[in-house]
Amino acid sequence: MSKEFDYTKLKHVTSVDQSDREVPYNLRQSGPTKVEMLISTRVRKSPYWHLSMQAGCWRATVYNRIYHPRGYVKPEDGGAMVEYDAIVNHVTMWNVAVERQIRVKGPDAEKFTDYVITRDATKISPMRARYVILCNAYGGVLNDPILLRISKDEFWFSLSDSDIGMYLQGVNADGRFNCTIDEIDACPVQIQGPKSKVLMKDLLGDQVDLDNMPFYGLAEVKVAGRSCVISQSGFSGEAGYEIYLRNATLYADDMWNAVLEAGKKHNLMVIAPAHHRRIQAGILSWGQDMDMQHNPFQCNLGYQVSLSGKGEWNKKTDYVGKAVLEKMGADIKAGKKPYKLQLVGLELGGKPIEEYAPDFWLISNADGGDPVGFITSPWYHPEKKQNIAMGYVPFDGTLNANGLPKGKVGTKYKVHLPEKYSDKPGTPVDAVVVDIPFKESFHANTREVVKG
Repeated sequence: MSKEFDYTKLKHVTSVDQSDREVPYNLRQSGPTKVEMLISTRVRKSPYWHLSMQAGCWRATVYNRIYHPRGYVKPEDGGAMVEYDAIVNHVTMWNVAVERQIRVKGPDAEKFTDYVITRDATKISPMRARYVILCNAYGGVLNDPILLRISKDEFWFSLSDSDIGMYLQGVNADGRFNCTIDEIDACPVQIQGPKSKVLMKDLLGDQVDLDNMPFYGLAEVKVAGRSCVISQSGFSGEAGYEIYLRNATLYADDMWNAVLEAGKKHNLMVIAPAHHRRIQAGILSWGQDMDMQHNPFQCNLGYQVSLSGKGEWNKKTDYVGKAVLEKMGADIKAGKKPYKLQLVGLELGGKPIEEYAPDFWLISNADGGDPVGFITSPWYHPEKKQNIAMGYVPFDGTLNANGLPKGKVGTKYKVHLPEKYSDKPGTPVDAVVVDIPFKESFHANTREVVKG
């Protein structure tokens, strides 16, 4: 086999070992495809859709069966990197109504929630939120939402991209838990960037003491006279908040326009979710960096199963996936390799990647040859002046100080970039495994363990 892999002749890759999956990640590399999105009634428009159009949205995708704005600055005007400048230097607002809110409410709300997530719901205090994962009986990650505990008997699952609302209703189809499970008309926006706190202070006045609000803290507030829950959280790694508007279908314009008004003096920009910044922070995107056939260990979420930080198991009596996850963790500690590919951080060469990747670009070993892995989330890191990415490579058994799997820092690979990003078309660029995150979050370890 030639050491040089011919990317240009690629149709479908079979050399990446995915024999531990029933359905391989789609490695059919078709490149960018010019096609117009059909806007129809089969997919929902969020309460903020028309407001995103007014703000200049020019492209969208579908997320959680809702149209999702994913670009405001056109490429000829600087594109996504203009939006990056806004989030790292000023403050931004994102339409993230696609984060459907699934409410679990009733006497057994805590018991039910504790059963479907891997971490301990009983340790989440009312008016606090946490990043959590839900796994299936095989240990696959079904979703990684932010979980809001509104009260003793009420939780909101703020979903990433999958049909978890239907799943949760199915888990309780026999009524074994005394609670109701419904989607509610509460839709969030995110306020992200270094000026987010001063904007929120102007917006909320003395309703809440933001200076003493803990990370993942919640508060009941009014915005433009409308009932909202705010959370100090976000998908960027920058300082930020989320505003969950109740009865959003009725009051979207009121809340949105109030934020715009408060943001005028802070250079507020409406932008798409900042995937360039979340990649720097090592924040995963469900469906892109993992799916229901990835287990938590292989996508760097093993701490959600082993919450002590010392490799000890969660002491919960039961939760969905517990037996298989604990066996998998024990196998890893014993030096076994219960899965094929591990998510790692990479620094790589090539021209600056300043746009979403339309394919899972392929990774070969340092000496070339057939692909052995693939990139999931690449982008250009302006401060490092370097392309960075998360991607899957063969799991070599490397563990971190807490006994959880990780990539071996310093391991070298080749990445097959499309021609527009290649220094020399047809020749893969050098890449090396590095630690994640690539840039610290405003709240260090944003997605990891927060006690209580």
